[in-house]
Amino acid sequence: MRIVLFAMLATILPACLWAEEPAPQPVLVELFTSQGCSSCPPADALLRKLAARDDVIALALHVDYWDYIFADTFGKPEHTARQYGYADRAGRRMVYTPQMIIGGSDDVVGNRPVDVNALIARHLATAQTVALKVQRQNGQIRISARELTGDRHMLMVQIARFIPLETVAISAGENAGQTYDYANIVTDLQDLGTWDTARPLSLSVQADGDAPVVIILQRPHLGAVEAAAMLR
Repeated sequence: MRIVLFAMLATILPACLWAEEPAPQPVLVELFTSQGCSSCPPADALLRKLAARDDVIALALHVDYWDYIFADTFGKPEHTARQYGYADRAGRRMVYTPQMIIGGSDDVVGNRPVDVNALIARHLATAQTVALKVQRQNGQIRISARELTGDRHMLMVQIARFIPLETVAISAGENAGQTYDYANIVTDLQDLGTWDTARPLSLSVQADGDAPVVIILQRPHLGAVEAAAMLR
């Protein structure tokens, strides 16, 4: 269900919730990968390492366009559409695997750790523009956010649900006979609505037990990620 956040949910939060300095925001790293891609296992292994870091939120979005080689256990057309959306925004006509999108704005070959870590470091050094808090409360996920710069703009509010770790044996294709561990596998990515940053955001979403989630605040049309937070 899509939620409109312009007025009803963009309410002013009690001052006590924001009395302290906002915590540093981790960098969102999205890996577009496929079990049918022979170049992807090193990127999948790198994502597992990134997932262990506190200053990174690492998500694996398995695409479906290599399914003619091997039907990816986690592949989704929605992930393919998201990757093409990033390509369109950047003026690229092609997509590839393994590709990492850093902070919603930079792309890099996902099996090149030096380049990946350099981009992550650059994003970590960028001034924070949005403070975001996410917590579980009474069977719901509570999302609170405020703009730090005084600028007014619109941000997409998204929620990603994921599997922290799963082992898969590949039976066909370029990786046939291999068994791989996959981390932070996105199973569902939903758009919750659009937040007008003129006022702080307060939003509650029904929780699915204690399953881990990531909240993403992103510029429209797959622009820069202004903030992301994970609940494990």
